[in-house]
Order: sequence, then structure tokens, then C-alpha cells
Amino acid sequence: MPARLKIFFDGGCRPNPGAMEIAVVARGAVRLHTDLGEGSSMDAEWHALIAAARLAIALELRRDGYVLLGDAVAVIAQANGTQPCRGSGETHRATLLALGNGRVPPIRYIKRTQNLAGIALSRHHQR
Repeated sequence: MPARLKIFFDGGCRPNPGAMEIAVVARGAVRLHTDLGEGSSMDAEWHALIAAARLAIALELRRDGYVLLGDAVAVIAQANGTQPCRGSGETHRATLLALGNGRVPPIRYIKRTQNLAGIALSRHHQR
């Protein structure tokens, strides 16, 4: 079986709450979005996860052909249904489920130092 495509996602805001930004990285290409409006760091992480899921759809990947990788423990737990969603998290999870026809895409936690999307966001701020 071929290796699954790794799609990295990360979101943040400055300050918190504040202007949201996200990054999604796949196949070495960085997709950076810095004009997402105002929100919390949790909202930004959800937006990044949803953008990663949309990318998997745009690339026409089969469910077993990719994995979404992020460092937001709470968002990943909420998305996977192992932790309850609160507030805007419920709306974000509904969006994610709608994209997957009622199914959550394959999502896995990785350390911040391994998250290529987080590294891309950090480099963007160092400019």
C-alpha cells in the first residue's frame, strides 16, 4: 500500500483573540491565509483543519490516501468526537462533517516541532 499523503495544518491569531491566520502544507507547497477576520486561536485551528480537509477534497484523494496532521490537541479531540465541542466548535465540526458526508477525515496529532504548517506560520512572522 502506498504511503498516505501528509497534509499539515496550523492556525493562530495575534493577539488572542485577534486577527486569524492559517497555513496548510502538502507536497512541499505552503498555502498561507492571513485575512480570516477576528477570532480565537481555537477558531483559527478549526479553520486550518477545515482548509486541510478541503485541500484533500480538491486533490481528489481517497480517504485512505491521506492524513491531516496538526498540533491542536483540543481541536483534534473535538473533531474526532472524543471531546465535546463548545461554542463555535460545534459549527466548525458540523462544517467538517459536511465536507466528509458525515464522516470525520483521518486526523492525527503531531508535536509542534514536527508541524510543517506551524513552522511556515512562524517563518512568515520572522520576515
